[in-house]
Amino acid sequence: MPERTNQYDENEHSYRTYWQDRSYEHDAEVAALRSLLHGRRFGHAADVGGGYGRLVPVLREFADHVTLVDSSKKQLSDAEEFLADQSNVAMRLMSAGRLDMDEASIDLVTMIRVMHHLPDPVPALSEIARLLRPGGIAVIESANLAHAANRVRYAARRQRIPTEPVDIRSAENRERDSIPFVNHHPRKVAEQLAAAGLTVERTLSVSNLRSGKLKKFVPHQALVRAEGALQSPLAKVSFGPSMFFLARKAG
Repeated sequence: MPERTNQYDENEHSYRTYWQDRSYEHDAEVAALRSLLHGRRFGHAADVGGGYGRLVPVLREFADHVTLVDSSKKQLSDAEEFLADQSNVAMRLMSAGRLDMDEASIDLVTMIRVMHHLPDPVPALSEIARLLRPGGIAVIESANLAHAANRVRYAARRQRIPTEPVDIRSAENRERDSIPFVNHHPRKVAEQLAAAGLTVERTLSVSNLRSGKLKKFVPHQALVRAEGALQSPLAKVSFGPSMFFLARKAG
């Protein structure tokens, strides 16, 4: 299925504004990246589908050079302003499924908050594997179909959680053919990574404490510290709404 990007090019849709009230979710993802990349150093990183560059400053902590890739012209235009004070950052207009970059040219590839727009992520994962040098690292985030609350819902209906992606758009959005929004089963994602030549070495469960009540009554920093402490142990049961996979290309 071709990638839909027009939603992110509409003038009324501001992804930067979307993140203004999501500091917990942002800091949870920053904690996950720092945990997975701790102690590593990369020459060249690529952030695929990185939008306006929200996570590029974090990647620059670990990489000498970062290429921000996105299929939305508006997102990259916003990135020019957002990343104005960042050195050694390049920007490329490309889709995740067709990355016009040299084979085996990248040491680290991240793809965060993109899989939920990809009912079929295989082309994107194959492209990521192609870009990576032997021994290179990929950090892939996926909206988790098998999170704890969903397991309860499916169990109440006496149904098994599907292994294929599930479209969670409203009927209205499906009717108007909005941009896809799917959840993936983490076991299936691991299989797809392996099929692309990427071996999963570590997983994290992320945004485990995503709750309006917790955000309201628990101080932000305390919530983020608890989140960081829970990401690794809760990965064993795929607890949270988001899963991070660290996978390595053989080499």
